[in-house]
Parts: sequence; C-alpha cells; structure tokens
Amino acid sequence: MVETRKVQVTGGSTYTVSIPKDWATENGVSAGTEVEFYPEGDSLFLTPVSEEGRTEGTLDVGDLEGDQLTRAVMTMYVSGFDIIALEAARITNDQRRTIRDSVQSLVGLEVLEETRDRVVIRDLLDSSELSIHNAVTRMRLIAVSMLEDAIDALATSDEDMALDVIHRDDDVDRLYMVVSRIFRATLRTPKAAEDIGLSREVCFDYHSSARQLERVADHATKIAHLTHELLDDEAIVDAGEAATDGGDATLPDELIEALQTLDEDAREVVDRAMEALFAEDSAEATRLANEARGAVLGVDQRAREIDELLRELDPARAQLLGLIVDSVSRSADYGGNIAETALQKAAPTP
Repeated sequence: MVETRKVQVTGGSTYTVSIPKDWATENGVSAGTEVEFYPEGDSLFLTPVSEEGRTEGTLDVGDLEGDQLTRAVMTMYVSGFDIIALEAARITNDQRRTIRDSVQSLVGLEVLEETRDRVVIRDLLDSSELSIHNAVTRMRLIAVSMLEDAIDALATSDEDMALDVIHRDDDVDRLYMVVSRIFRATLRTPKAAEDIGLSREVCFDYHSSARQLERVADHATKIAHLTHELLDDEAIVDAGEAATDGGDATLPDELIEALQTLDEDAREVVDRAMEALFAEDSAEATRLANEARGAVLGVDQRAREIDELLRELDPARAQLLGLIVDSVSRSADYGGNIAETALQKAAPTP
C-alpha cells in the first residue's frame, strides 16, 4: 500500500521526511540506524546499511535427483547466494556426482565441504567485480562464432568442428547464468547496480539480449547435431551408390553457397543489433537497430529461396536441411529481438 509523507524543513535548510513504521520495524530500522540513499533519475531509493558478509542459503535436496537437482543448484546460484548448503538425511553418490557436475557448469563455484548429509558450495567471485557488459560481449562472440562454424562444418563435412560447436554451448550457458545472477542482484538492491556502474534498466536490457544470444547458441548447437546426422546418412548413401554406379551424395555447390550466404546475413543481423545495444549515442543506436531489423526480412526471403532448392533433394536430406535453414533464420529473428531492445534502450526516458 502506498503511503505519502510531507517533506519538512528543519534547522532552516535541511529537508526531512519520516519513514513508515511498519517498514522500519520489518527491516530493523530504529533510532540511530544508518540508511543508504541511492538516486536513480527522479527516484531516490532508501535501504538500511547492509552488513558486510556472504549470503548463505540452505536447500533440502532429499527428493531431488538428476536434472531437478541440477536446476536447484543453478537456481540457488542465480538467486545470488554466496554459500549454498545442500542437505538431506543421506546424500547419495549419484546426487554427489550431479552436484559436482553442476558446480563445474557454473562460473566461480567450488565444493567447500562434504559430509554424509551435507554438501556446501561456495562462490569464489565477488559479484561487485563481475561485469555484465563483458559477459554479454563474450556471449556474443561465442554464439556468433558457433553459428559460423556450424555451417562451415556442414559445408566441409567436418564432424570434429561440429562436435566443437556442441561443446561451446556450455560456455554460453555458463555466461548466461552469470548475467542472470548479476541482473537479479540489481533487482534486490540498488547497491548492486551502483557497484557495477549501470542502471537497472540497462541491466534488464543486457539480460534480455543475453537470453536471445543463448538461443542463437542453442540453434547453432542444433545445426551441429543435424550436420552430424546428415554426414552419417551421407556416408551410408555414398557407400551404397559407390557399389552400384559410383554416384555421389554430396550437397550441391549452389545449396552450400546459399546456406553460407544465409548464415553470413544472419550473423550480420546479430552483430549489428549488438552494436546498437552497446552504442552510447542514441541516434547511432537507433540507426544500427533499424538496419538490423530491416535485414531480418532479407534473411527470411533468402531462406524461402533455399527451401525451393531443397525440393530437388531426396526427402530425408531435404527435411534435415530444412531444419538447418530454419535454425539460421530463427537466429536472425533473435538478432531482431536484440535490435528491438536496443531501440527501447535508445529511446528518451519518460
């Protein structure tokens, strides 16, 4: 419920205002308590001075296994706990392995203590020293390079490159968890936003864009998996045709070139959108974002043209390649979403 107060003047020059008693009681504020003020635009946030120390959280994992346990550890991490205690009447060996794998998949965590009924995890990083800008920048570089390498793996029949793309998806996921952790910290306290030097609105824009980059990486991974499946199928077809008439099951050069051009255009959308997001000048950001949004239509048109080329292939391969075309096209769409975020970031503040 909103409460209003009148600003008063004391001592002739000092402005004072009372604070709601219920809020003060709930937050341990009384006479002599120090509070902190954080100005943000036309708003002023007040919070009790927080005691230095690491936040601790405890979770009962007795009924959690596999993916549920992994998700629980990730949730505690993203929520901002520095020390995470996982407890159960007895923690099984399978649970311990899952916990260790979860720790390895997150940035800055280590297992601090293990007993029969308890595993304690500690975050080694100081959240105030993490850079959400650097994390998103790194996500951009990895996701875009994954998309490029996934198509190159298909074009050159390079299964090792496709496998490397799949492995790099873990790096993007780790960075996205870092971005989410920082963003949620800024929602809890204005001090977190002050520590990283960005407003909460900008942190929200970065977090939204990071989600789109994570999806681009997911589609690059999907392309790599489809490439592996295509290459396996072609090896079988090649062997059969070689035994009969010496036929060839490789993809037509025209199709490969079209896919590479489509991939290049999609990556350009993502790159242009990210440049708009990071641009400090509003006019420049708006120009870049609109260019990225306009380029999405070109990607969609080129994808439809490739679909026509796929009609000339056998149905099984055409279906797999159609999924690849769809993933590249969707990656451009995600770039368009980032461009929309950049436009909102560049717009005047009400």
